[in-house]
Amino acid sequence: MGVAVSGWRLARAVSVTGQLGVVSGTLLAAVQARKLQQGDPGGHLRRAFDHFPLPAIAERIWNDYYVPGGVAAEATMKAVPMPTLNPSAAFTELVVLANFAEVWLAKEGHPGRIGINLLEKIQLPTLASLYGAMLAKVDYVLMGAGIPRSIPGALDAFARGEAAELKIDVEGATPDTPCLLRFEPLTLFPANPPALPRPKFLAIITSATLALTLARKSNGKVDGFVVEGAVAGGHNAPPRGPMQLSASGEPIYGPRDLPDLPKIREIGLPFWLAGAFSRPEKVTEALAAGAAGVQIGTAFAMCEESGIIPDLKRRLREAIRAGTMRVFTDPLASPTGFPFKVAQLAGTLSEAATYAARRRICDLGYLRTLFRRADGSVGYRCAAEPEDDYTRKEGAPSELAGRKCLCNGLAATVGVGQVRAGLPEMPILTAGDELPEILRFVQPGRDSYSAADVIRSLLGPLAQPA
Repeated sequence: MGVAVSGWRLARAVSVTGQLGVVSGTLLAAVQARKLQQGDPGGHLRRAFDHFPLPAIAERIWNDYYVPGGVAAEATMKAVPMPTLNPSAAFTELVVLANFAEVWLAKEGHPGRIGINLLEKIQLPTLASLYGAMLAKVDYVLMGAGIPRSIPGALDAFARGEAAELKIDVEGATPDTPCLLRFEPLTLFPANPPALPRPKFLAIITSATLALTLARKSNGKVDGFVVEGAVAGGHNAPPRGPMQLSASGEPIYGPRDLPDLPKIREIGLPFWLAGAFSRPEKVTEALAAGAAGVQIGTAFAMCEESGIIPDLKRRLREAIRAGTMRVFTDPLASPTGFPFKVAQLAGTLSEAATYAARRRICDLGYLRTLFRRADGSVGYRCAAEPEDDYTRKEGAPSELAGRKCLCNGLAATVGVGQVRAGLPEMPILTAGDELPEILRFVQPGRDSYSAADVIRSLLGPLAQPA
């Protein structure tokens, strides 16, 4: 769901219908710091902060970032700390509070279930994000884009009020390279860290092999899987085997990339299917294959409650009506090296001219790669940062072409983009291959649709409120 597309409003709207609403935990610290600088529209963060169990931290962060009435539209917003292997207390506290607030708002006033989605590839804020979400009694944790074997054990530790550790990927690491990140609840609750409900853990996977590895070798209980196909939005797993591109420049997926559902079913854990399942007949197909249900992304991402700027959603619908909307699986856009689906829309980073006009800068840093320097210390680089900076850090020049700053672009998509010297960051939209079909959810006489419209379309009389 990108950054804050599936925010608390959308997750809540899904949850109150009796389904599992999921918030995106990606970049939440930066998103909320910027919302505070926009004046906390609606006062929602103030309300959530007032329920945070550590009021001194909430007040300190409020005072650091809140701007009454909001900054001017052309103003540069205050920067937030970047994630590092040795995070500052300011960064850790902001991450914990932001994840608490997002989950708390999603759960406010109803008994429905709420989950949080994190990316294994964004490791540095993970432990603090999980702890913040658990303080708000999150019900599920979903994680993919890697092999999250250490996450179940971290959830177990936090539930007991104990510290958790996470091994961080560092390119070129040797046995003496610092690669371990530790989060200690005692740093926040010196007297007595609370015991917390342990959320269920769902791993997002693309193959039976990965599912079996996680079920057998994780350091705690895996409660199920989300099986994601290559037609889903956001980051896709690379095709198996050597990368081959189509005539249009997209990765070619084949039979080897299809998940072996019978083998996944044999593991004995519940699973959900994701990627172009937003039709009633596809839900029926998933259930017939043994799935517990489906995960819906694109249809919800374009609904009224999603975090995408309303004007961008309107322009997307117009492009779909005009027959000009296309989703391109870009093999280069993401600094991670994973294919990344991009909706082709004028005035966004999908346009070559818009991309070329942007001055490269890396000031959020969530997709940076950690690497071992010659002196044994750990450095940080991103293929979307300024070219000279990247090559100075011994990054291969061949990695630079076509890389886009997803951190800043996705933040702009949800209305919290940075402005520098009067120039705003331009958005980038990710969506699954079924994007051109979303207008079927729009009811006669309306121009848009709600999350409840999607659920009624999929489940009909089975759709019941929580």
